[in-house]
Amino acid sequence: MAMKALAYHGVGRKCILHHYGRLSYSSQSKSKSVRIGCASGFWGDTPTAAPQLIHHGNIDFLMFDYLSEITMSLLTAARAKKPEFGYAPDFVLYAVGPHLQAIKKKGIRVLSNAGGINPKACAAALQQAAAKAGVELKVAVVTGDDLMPTKKDFISVPDMRTGEPLPKTVHSMNAYLGAGPIARALDLGADIVVTGRCADSSLALAPLIHSFGWKNTDLDLLASGSLAGHLIECGAQVTGGIFTDWHKVHNWHDIGFPIADVSEVGEIVITKPPNTGGLISKGTVSEQLLYEIGDPSVYILPDVVCDFTNVKLEETADGVQVLGAKGRPPTDSFKVIATYLDGYKATAVCCIGGPQSAAKGRRTAEAIFARCQTIFSMLKLPNFTRTHVQVLGAEDTYGANKSMGAGPREAVIWMSVHHHNKTCLEIFAREIAAAGTGMAPGLTGIVGGRPRPSPLLRLHSFLINKNKINVKIDMDGKEEQFDEAVDCVPSSTYETASTPATGSFQLERGNNMYALVELAYTRSGDKADSCNIGVIARHPALYPYLKEALTAEAVANYFSHMFPSDSKAEDHVKRYELPGTSALNFVLENSLGGGGVASLRSDPQGKAYGQMLLDFCVPNMPSIDSLISNPKD
Repeated sequence: MAMKALAYHGVGRKCILHHYGRLSYSSQSKSKSVRIGCASGFWGDTPTAAPQLIHHGNIDFLMFDYLSEITMSLLTAARAKKPEFGYAPDFVLYAVGPHLQAIKKKGIRVLSNAGGINPKACAAALQQAAAKAGVELKVAVVTGDDLMPTKKDFISVPDMRTGEPLPKTVHSMNAYLGAGPIARALDLGADIVVTGRCADSSLALAPLIHSFGWKNTDLDLLASGSLAGHLIECGAQVTGGIFTDWHKVHNWHDIGFPIADVSEVGEIVITKPPNTGGLISKGTVSEQLLYEIGDPSVYILPDVVCDFTNVKLEETADGVQVLGAKGRPPTDSFKVIATYLDGYKATAVCCIGGPQSAAKGRRTAEAIFARCQTIFSMLKLPNFTRTHVQVLGAEDTYGANKSMGAGPREAVIWMSVHHHNKTCLEIFAREIAAAGTGMAPGLTGIVGGRPRPSPLLRLHSFLINKNKINVKIDMDGKEEQFDEAVDCVPSSTYETASTPATGSFQLERGNNMYALVELAYTRSGDKADSCNIGVIARHPALYPYLKEALTAEAVANYFSHMFPSDSKAEDHVKRYELPGTSALNFVLENSLGGGGVASLRSDPQGKAYGQMLLDFCVPNMPSIDSLISNPKD
């Protein structure tokens, strides 16, 4: 095949046109590299990302990540209404469909978990879109993750956290598959690979396995590829989205979506299309590195167990170079997430103005709950299972750390209730309006009108041996079985606990007190009912002070109001160190009020926890300038 030298957009390298994309060559190492763009971090991400990457990213592969645990349940409900539903329609209608001709012309290959619980229907819709666009495409489908057809086999399997058996009201059940079958589909010549549930990072690891021929025994390479996927899987979160220093990030409306340029020896450069908004720096990349992880030395994925503790970042002319991921043998199990119905919930949001808005809001909520209870008693119905009240604007989420004085003169009442009977939630919805004439002055209206009951879904997690999963690849009407041909170890091999603090902390002292925001970046995210907070020192010289001040006990005390009241806060917090990036990672277990749809809180995923920690104060420090200008070894 004739080969043509092309300009490497924005970085001045050379690349070679290859049959299914461009295998670029580093001007320094001369090792081949592959460019993978990510155009979606969740179902609902902007459709403007795909054309940006397709036309200006000079990419070889384009991945779209759509699925979360709750999304799987929503797709299950959609398919129950219509058999042809159950996948993310946005993928076909807006993300890929309008660009199929350009994708084919440029030789870009697409990978996505948009298949949800009906990947074959998603593939069929893609084929229809391709026919309409006059494009011939080979679409492969990976199946085997959906365990609902055999759910009766798992009723007695306990939850890996609580030990409770799987409820009969299970709504969805999916195993997190790995990169192996996706890479095999690419080997078979697929232009687009559609999967159901898989590890998000596997969508990036698979094309690297396919392009470079990495083996199951190349553990460090697999870890590097997985890290590349982890960094870009959430889209713009690595290119300046939700960055601590948000004021330094320009043009949010045109934020550049990420590209991982990965060499065959595992070197990673995170970049974005030229002339786009956003920011790529050590700060933005390190925040995403810590996003939604637990023990950074034991990050368990289907294909490899990763150690990110000594990963190092370096800003270059191309972007941010990422090195140092280490791999360990994968476990013999897939993680399975099931969702089950646990009644219903309704949330009302009301605005209130004038003096003492917080006090008026709380009393209004209490009165509405009391009136509902009176009506329930008349109808011989049980009371609410749970209730939750927050006054947004009064810093209720900060607990004892709030800084409000007399309180705001305008606020928002957040009232959320849980019940197993929809009728009780409908009564709650009707009684809110009466507060406008019979309770506090200044109530201005219900945001969005009366709330409607919605299913309250909880998660049930467990492990299943890999040999019990029937993974298949379907393309061109031909089906191929995929077997995990890899040496695995028992899952118990990687049981971890909070790591002990290191360092003697014989540090230089001073009279300065700094808020954490002056010393570090933070980012937080959720895993079921747990939240993690990554804290990254703005300079390595500040890291020892963070290690000393931010103990697990200190963080537990700061967030003590977020944990169950019948337990000790310190029992819920684990701390881990990442010396390579001068970072700490905290896992706050059982801190989200159930998490996801099961939570009644305004922040069910802990997205603001990292921001809240920025006000934590570190005392007795020398000046930051002196530490940075004269760092101690």
